[in-house]
This record gives sequence, structure tokens and C-alpha cells, in this order.
Amino acid sequence: MKKVDVAILMGSKSDFPIMEEAAKILKEFGVSYDIRVLSAHRTPKETCEYAEKFRAQGGKIFICGAGVSAALAGVVSAHTTLPVIGVPIDAALNGLDALLSTVQMPPGVPVAGVAIGKGGSKNAGLLAVRILSLSDSSLEKKLDNYREKMRQDILGTKLE
Repeated sequence: MKKVDVAILMGSKSDFPIMEEAAKILKEFGVSYDIRVLSAHRTPKETCEYAEKFRAQGGKIFICGAGVSAALAGVVSAHTTLPVIGVPIDAALNGLDALLSTVQMPPGVPVAGVAIGKGGSKNAGLLAVRILSLSDSSLEKKLDNYREKMRQDILGTKLE
């Protein structure tokens, strides 16, 4: 595997339209990432192996998206000491089931939770960039510019 900073994992190919929002953010900030389908239930061995090897290969952060039971982020967190960000996918019950699964990890197995769906995926990408910016001043500057652009977009809003 090539050296990447962030792994974006999703439990199913159908999650890609949501999880690609995180990838877009990482790409915008110039952060290297690997994106793949790995399931906590259908590919448990491969998922655990990937999580266990990622740090040794230079990886720094996981973003995991899954719906329904949303076990992926918790399984990954159980197999690494790297930060794991869980994105609840709105596959059933409008994503509430996945949200609750994502944020109810047992003590000692932390998963950072973001909003359900595309907005959450985008925020997961931004949270990963913020974490990486702690040791990368160029990312810190890019984040400052990103926030200023958002500010200017709001200030420039014209209502008719």
C-alpha cells in the first residue's frame, strides 16, 4: 500500500456517494488518502488486518462510514490507537440507528462522531485535516483560508 495519511473506509459500495465528500475535502487540502470498501461483518479479517497495519505504513487517521449497525468504526478503533472518525450513513431509520451505534462505543474504544450523511462526511474530512494541522503549519494556513472563504461567502450573501 502507498503511504497515505487518512484511510476512508465504508461498509458497502453504496456508501460511496456519501463518503466521497470526505475524499473531496482531503483532496482539496492536498491530504493523501486511501478509500476502500471493508465491512465489519462481511470482511472482518481483512478489516482488522488493514486497521492493524495502517499506522506502521505511515497512516494517521481513519474515517469510517457505515449504516444500520455502523460497526465499522468501532471495529477499526478496537484494532488501532489512531484517531477514528465515524460517519453514520442514512441507510435505515434515517441514519439514527447508525448515529447511535457510532457514538455509543464502550470506554477505551473511542470513535469521534459526526453528523449523519454527506454533511457528516464532509465534516469528517475537515476534522481529519484539523487533526493533521496540529503538526503541519501549511495545513493550518489552508484551514485559515478555507474558513475565511466561508466567512466571505456568508457576508456576500444577497437576499432578494
